[in-house]
Amino acid sequence: MDGTKEVGLRNVSSTCSISEMDDFDLSRLLDKPRLNIERQRSFDERSLSELSIGLTRGGLDYCEITYSPGGRSGLDTPVSSARNSFEPHPMVADAWEALRRSIVYFRGQPVGTIAAIDHASEEVLNYDQVFVRDFVPSALAFLMNGEPEIVKNFLLKTLHLQGWEKRIDRFKLGEGVMPASFKVLHDPVRKTDTLMADFGESAIGRVAPVDSGFWWIILLRAYTKSTGDLSLAETPECQKGMRLILTLCLSEGFDTFPTLLCADGCSMIDRRMGIYGYPIEIQALFFMALRCALSMLKHDTEGKECIERIAKRLHALSYHIRSYFWLDFQQLNDIYRYKTEEYSHTAVNKFNVIPDSIPDWVFDFMPTRGGYFIGNISPARMDFRWFALGNCVAILSSLATPEQSMAIMDLIESRWEELVGEMPLKIAYPAIESHDWRIVTGCDPKNTRWSYHNGGSWPVLLWLLTAACIKTGRPQIARRAIDLAETRLLKDSWPEYYDGKLGKFIGKQARKYQTWSIAGYLVAKMMLEDPSHLGMISLEEDKQMKPVIKRSSSWTC
Repeated sequence: MDGTKEVGLRNVSSTCSISEMDDFDLSRLLDKPRLNIERQRSFDERSLSELSIGLTRGGLDYCEITYSPGGRSGLDTPVSSARNSFEPHPMVADAWEALRRSIVYFRGQPVGTIAAIDHASEEVLNYDQVFVRDFVPSALAFLMNGEPEIVKNFLLKTLHLQGWEKRIDRFKLGEGVMPASFKVLHDPVRKTDTLMADFGESAIGRVAPVDSGFWWIILLRAYTKSTGDLSLAETPECQKGMRLILTLCLSEGFDTFPTLLCADGCSMIDRRMGIYGYPIEIQALFFMALRCALSMLKHDTEGKECIERIAKRLHALSYHIRSYFWLDFQQLNDIYRYKTEEYSHTAVNKFNVIPDSIPDWVFDFMPTRGGYFIGNISPARMDFRWFALGNCVAILSSLATPEQSMAIMDLIESRWEELVGEMPLKIAYPAIESHDWRIVTGCDPKNTRWSYHNGGSWPVLLWLLTAACIKTGRPQIARRAIDLAETRLLKDSWPEYYDGKLGKFIGKQARKYQTWSIAGYLVAKMMLEDPSHLGMISLEEDKQMKPVIKRSSSWTC
């Protein structure tokens, strides 16, 4: 790996331009003192005024809405530089140096970043591989710093791997499955590089990564937005890649819900944690990937059919999740009073949830102001746990309505000690303990209470929290979380996760110099300094998907 490359931040042009396909019109933020609420309903006046930055560039009070041939389009993503009204934190330079040390090269070209460079760890396991989900914050950091080459190479290499035949034992996986990770094998004798991919056949539990394909589509859109390079997404290979991923998800079967049925361990939570069924993380990523693909698919014969299926699914999916996954004080009270064994289409308790199954902790956890999307819902089962990634992605994709987005941020503020504590951010809350832990996790020694996926605190989630804060006009929440992270991350050598109810202790099996902890911090800092970066990974509300939500004809408040 080349650790001698330029460390820190490069200077690039800060001209802002936007393409016709841009659905996040930040020029409106820059040319008027008052925001256009009709276009930016989820962005209030505080979102920029509370950020101690100057948004005017070179004397301009607005961004020209033009396309620069061969240049940067979409939302320009200039590097975080001296034009900001404050000096970069000393950690930033160290973070960039560590991130560049993690770069993996294939035949001389950068193609990704490995999961961790922890020389003190005795077992490498698969932390020396490039994970699709792990690379996303690294990719965003490079895009925001004006270095798109590594992102383009990554997208093309993983697309190439998608075309491989994938088998686990004697079973052949679907054509559209993206790898969980890949590794570059260097042969110093023959001076050759070889790619080796893992589609789940080597993973713990042998589960295919459902989220990899969604992150790939989301990252393709981010690359397009950042660079204005529409040609990559429009290539036949990328068009086919998107269609193959979505074909896996949009195929007809026995499902009675528009959500995706998944196995345990198919996402960031890649071990048994009771998320089988319809986990909110997968549903939110699914929704976002559908919307991203909708903006990039061509309206040719093959693309048009896929677009029509996406549009139908989006309407059903948004209604289902906004209606049945949403929990606030009023809804909790309604579930508490549910009648059971209802029959016919007039049933209010459509999933036949038994009120006695509501865990005691929810009643204390739920504030009178605030709400969130619960972890899972299926027949006679509601998983009331909070999952950070699913709720943040719901905000960024506009799966959450503006009102729901604000309620999620209200909840985070109200339950700061539980969800953030001393290190952002709890991946899930609360932890599973005692008998439930034995049954749900199978006595997993890594997922003990308040550790790893079972209530551990993950610094990588800082970038998602920051993006959600900026979109909802609450940057002060992100700043508070970043300040917390800066007291520990560098001193603790960038751990993978923290343990304990408050996230006070470095995780018992956490790798040091975890790449996405490093990249997540950099992305959070750059977005807070320049909110226009948000356009890469945010989608505004689709007015056509905003029907009045009614549970049934017999629903009463």
